[in-house]
Amino acid sequence: MNRNEVYQEIKSMFGLVPTFLKQVPDDTLELEWTLMKKVGIEEHAIPNKYKELIGIGISATTKCQYCIFFHTQLAILFGATTEEIEEAIHYAKHSAGWSAYVNGHQLDLDQFKDEITQMCAYVKESQATHA
Repeated sequence: MNRNEVYQEIKSMFGLVPTFLKQVPDDTLELEWTLMKKVGIEEHAIPNKYKELIGIGISATTKCQYCIFFHTQLAILFGATTEEIEEAIHYAKHSAGWSAYVNGHQLDLDQFKDEITQMCAYVKESQATHA
C-alpha cells in the first residue's frame, strides 16, 4: 500500500491519522501500520484490555508520558476500571523495585532460578492437596 492507502485505512479505523504515524517514513509506514494492527489492535491470546494494562505498567516504569497516556486511554476504551489501572501501576512499581533490589545485590542467577522453581512447585503441590 502507498502512504495514501495506509492513511485511508488508519482514518477509517481512528477517524484521523495521528501525527506520530505521519512521522513514519514512507519505506516503513505500511510495515509499521501492519505491525500496529497485528500486535496492538487485533485480539489474540491476551485480550486488548489486559495488553493495555501491561502497557500501562511498562510505560509507568519507563516514565514515558506519551505511552502512559496512550495506554491508559486505550485501557479505558477496552473496559479497564480505575482499580485495574491502579493495580497495573502498583504491580509495575512492585516488580521494578524488586528488580532493582535483586540486581543491586547481584544475587546468583542459578540459585535464584532454583529457589523460584522450588517455590512454585511447593505452591502447586499445596494447591493440589487442598483441592
